[in-house]
Amino acid sequence: MRSIIDDRGYNQGWSDSKATRIRSERRADKIIAEMQQSPEKSVMEIGCGIGDVSFYVAQKTGMKVLGTDICQPFIDGANETYKLPNLRYDILDFNKAEQFKGERFDYIIGNGILHHLYYHLDEACANMRSLLKENGKIIFWEPNIYNPYIYLIFSYAALRKKANLEPDEMAFSKSFAIEKLTKAGYKNIDIKYLDFLLPGIPDSLISPSIAIGSVLEKIPLVNKVSQSIFITAKR
Repeated sequence: MRSIIDDRGYNQGWSDSKATRIRSERRADKIIAEMQQSPEKSVMEIGCGIGDVSFYVAQKTGMKVLGTDICQPFIDGANETYKLPNLRYDILDFNKAEQFKGERFDYIIGNGILHHLYYHLDEACANMRSLLKENGKIIFWEPNIYNPYIYLIFSYAALRKKANLEPDEMAFSKSFAIEKLTKAGYKNIDIKYLDFLLPGIPDSLISPSIAIGSVLEKIPLVNKVSQSIFITAKR
């Protein structure tokens, strides 16, 4: 499976394919299902990359969505590709709260971004919380370290190099996420093992993969090897 590389040479997602597009939209739909939708509510995506998830959320909810990333080419591409009146993209670092000039959000979302901050997650969780409105909510998809493929590429130097992983990124477990969010003061923390759809698989395998995955997600212990953990928590 080919990947999208950022301006520093690191892997930041999967290249375009039917499976990748369906996977992204399904993830956006799951994020949306955790929201109380209103045109007055605001959403920020951290690490929006090429901008597809932010676009789906803005398009399907009508809420005000800000997609942020620190990669200039990604933001340039998102601004060119995805245009909606309630959607904007900008180069912003959520770890620098002063950049937001007092703006606060009802929801902060992300698709595979917190694991890039593995060694700084205490600070990152606190900074996100400071950017949420009262009773605001975070919603994140993150790679699951218990998935065999993910465990291998994150655990062995040769595979990390082949996958173009950043030096500091590391997949983590449900218990690790709970520990960090609890320490940062979040409440109503809920984390589920979800998603067995691989990006980039042949078109003929997409529907069977979704159908089988929906069953596996409901089986205790088996679901623990899903591709991702799905995280929600309130300020």
